[in-house]
Amino acid sequence: MRILHVLSAEFFAGSVAYAVQLAEAHRAQGHQVWVVADADKLPTGATLVWAGISNRSYRQRLRNARIIRQLVKKERIDVVHCHSRAASWVSYFALRGLAVPLVSTVHGRQHLHTSTSLLDVYGDKVIAICANLREHLITEVKMDAAKIEAIPNGVSFALLSAASSAKNEELGSGEGNSSFPIPPASLRVSFIGRFNGGKGERAAALLVQVFPTLLREFPALRVALIGGELQHLPAAGKTALAQLQADFGERIEVVGFSDDVPGWLARTTLVVGAGRVAIEALGAGRPVLALGEASYEGLVTEATFAPAAASNFGDIAARLSASEVDFAALLADAQGFLRQPQAVPAALRQQVQAHYSLATIAARVLEVYQAARMQKAVPGFIPVLMYHKIPDAPLATKHQIYVTKDNFEKHLAYFKKQNLTPITFADYLKYANGERSLADFPARPIILTFDDGYTDNYTNLLPLMQHYGYRGVLYLLGDADVRHNQWDLAADPTEPRSDIMDLTQKRAFVAAGWEIGAHTMSHPRLTTLPLHEAAAEIQRSKAALEAALQTEIVTFAYPYGDLSEAVKATVREAGFAFGIATDTGGLTIEADRMHVFRVNMFPNESTSSLFKKTSPWYRKYYRWKRGK
Repeated sequence: MRILHVLSAEFFAGSVAYAVQLAEAHRAQGHQVWVVADADKLPTGATLVWAGISNRSYRQRLRNARIIRQLVKKERIDVVHCHSRAASWVSYFALRGLAVPLVSTVHGRQHLHTSTSLLDVYGDKVIAICANLREHLITEVKMDAAKIEAIPNGVSFALLSAASSAKNEELGSGEGNSSFPIPPASLRVSFIGRFNGGKGERAAALLVQVFPTLLREFPALRVALIGGELQHLPAAGKTALAQLQADFGERIEVVGFSDDVPGWLARTTLVVGAGRVAIEALGAGRPVLALGEASYEGLVTEATFAPAAASNFGDIAARLSASEVDFAALLADAQGFLRQPQAVPAALRQQVQAHYSLATIAARVLEVYQAARMQKAVPGFIPVLMYHKIPDAPLATKHQIYVTKDNFEKHLAYFKKQNLTPITFADYLKYANGERSLADFPARPIILTFDDGYTDNYTNLLPLMQHYGYRGVLYLLGDADVRHNQWDLAADPTEPRSDIMDLTQKRAFVAAGWEIGAHTMSHPRLTTLPLHEAAAEIQRSKAALEAALQTEIVTFAYPYGDLSEAVKATVREAGFAFGIATDTGGLTIEADRMHVFRVNMFPNESTSSLFKKTSPWYRKYYRWKRGK
């Protein structure tokens, strides 16, 4: 893809680090990347274009919009990604009338004034860096929930580890050694963050209420103040800092802005901070007292990691509320830790590195780019129809999940007459990621899916589809030893037995150009299983089908349409691009790729019902009819 980042870069804040690392991750994958920013130099190999993004005068905003629009048209940009409200504002107007999607990452709470809700300049898709921020955007800013993805900051822990190791070697086995316990002579508490705004107020409170007591109790302790905008530290903080310098001399290390945060982490016993600072510290094995603009989350442990991460380690509240911090409790936590310093447990460090892995985050963001691109190009409902058995004659079953061969041929004839073009999800993905030109995307697409892999799919379905020149998506079980609908019979022994294809028959669909999707190993209701068992059903089915059929599996269909947020997350983590549901899901495919709406097809579909179920308004009608 051809990606343009737009950001305010007056100083190297967390949002700038985020944008730069994303740019480098995507460049490493072969994507072309440009950056428009008010910086002469950034640590990226992307093409850098200067514009005064931080200058909010209307004259400069117009200049910025003109620069962005010209660049987008000249370089044939596929997606614009903004990293501040100022960047989103100018990009929103720069892209007016162009078929180029706008994605914005929101890094903090937004000011709640009328213009924020009335003028949504954030574009087609929005990335919120934590769960609390997503909730704030939905409930307080009144942003459309369907367009917001909660995706955290990505961190290159390999680079961080390399920098830390280099610093450790430089320092030897003393201060920089990452092992614990650290000798008392090496104790250091580092506050890392900005010193203006809300962060500055927190720093001032630490200087007044916490650091004096710690310095007196621990004679060898050093306190480092690391971060930009130190000149904007509140007056009470400046007074307290001057007193501490007078009382404790060189034990107060006023560092200010530093481009060697990994080095300082290597020399630190306990970090006080939030956001990206907390992430990098924990990933480097440094314990963290999570103190942010919104709250104090305490010492981050395995037990407290999830709620701490939801608030970006204290930086972001889900709802507007008082942000008082109990600094006496923070002091007690710091004292308790410094009396017996302990390493960050390996399990917590691994949890942090997995959750914030740059490779994982870059892949998720790329998926958002693709989704925004498709949402812009194909904004309407694409009918996804769900079939099962295609028998010769009606079945004596209470489960009306069949369409006879003769009736199914009538369906195909109707689709042909209506100029509906069957595609697969694999086809759709190729349009989304740029492998196929959007100019070739069919005017009236339809996706035909078939679950379980019954033998009549081979004898009746495949020849009919080939006659009409159609391909579909076949969802199969990963366990090749399952040769009939044993899940139906287990629930009701009176149900008719329906055989499932053998391997040779399944391979005939691959040879005919069909997409094969996974449908678990054994067809359970996933939400009734412990999550680790559900994960095994999901992951093993993908691996088994890819090995047996020698084809890439990109979609997963939930048996019975049974899913939950945890199951959806597991499907994503297993490497699927789409999770396919039944009668639930978003208005479009891109509303939620892990929860794609499918339309149930029944034995006695009429021309009018086929018209209804393949119409662009059907999904909205279905929701309205059921009050959803």
